[in-house]
Amino acid sequence: MKKYLSYLSVMLVVFFVSCKKQEEEKPKVIYDAASKIKPEIPADTNQILIADLPVNMEGTQYLIHPVGIVSGRSKGFKSSAESGESFTVSNYGEYQITGYLKNLMFQEIGKDTIYALTDKPVLIETATYLKTFADKTKQQLMIYSLADMDTNKDGKLDSSDIKSLYISTVSGQKFTKLSADFQELVDWKIIESKQLLYFRVIEDTNKNGEFDAEDKMQYRFVNLFDKDWKVQEYRPI
Repeated sequence: MKKYLSYLSVMLVVFFVSCKKQEEEKPKVIYDAASKIKPEIPADTNQILIADLPVNMEGTQYLIHPVGIVSGRSKGFKSSAESGESFTVSNYGEYQITGYLKNLMFQEIGKDTIYALTDKPVLIETATYLKTFADKTKQQLMIYSLADMDTNKDGKLDSSDIKSLYISTVSGQKFTKLSADFQELVDWKIIESKQLLYFRVIEDTNKNGEFDAEDKMQYRFVNLFDKDWKVQEYRPI
């Protein structure tokens, strides 16, 4: 009996490691004839949208309502203590909203109208207010990292899809994509003395579905005073 249990334990470990390896090796991008067409993301009827209480970035006249999902396992809501589930969908700190958000809703203080950042499917991971830049230039901008395409073709937007870089005004207007489709955002930073936004993206140049050392890193910058936020290339190496 001990021998059988030991054998069973080994087989379970092997199965778990094998499944985990397969999950880790899942391509981030799946290429096919329709890769350049953004696929429709089917609606999940088992999801319930909720909004957190609004955030007001210091020095601005707008409220931002983060919108995310909780799984609808039963009809009606229960308290988080009863259900074991949190109804908080975002976190806020250092002028940045984080989470896995379906949208952000904007509202000018003193007005009733609330409107969405976008009407397209997205999964917003960070929304950052450029506070120091705003204090120096009086120009109030937001920077976003988010998924906007189901690049691994699993029928949903999640953290396994490519992250893109977006910008908007602090009112949510002029929501504009800065990185190109199928390029993974690596990082970004502001050079405040020059009013420039620098960012790096990586392109899957060998088309193996992953981003690795064999792929090409690309370097971009945007003049934040440019009316159209035109993206320009630079080559440090």
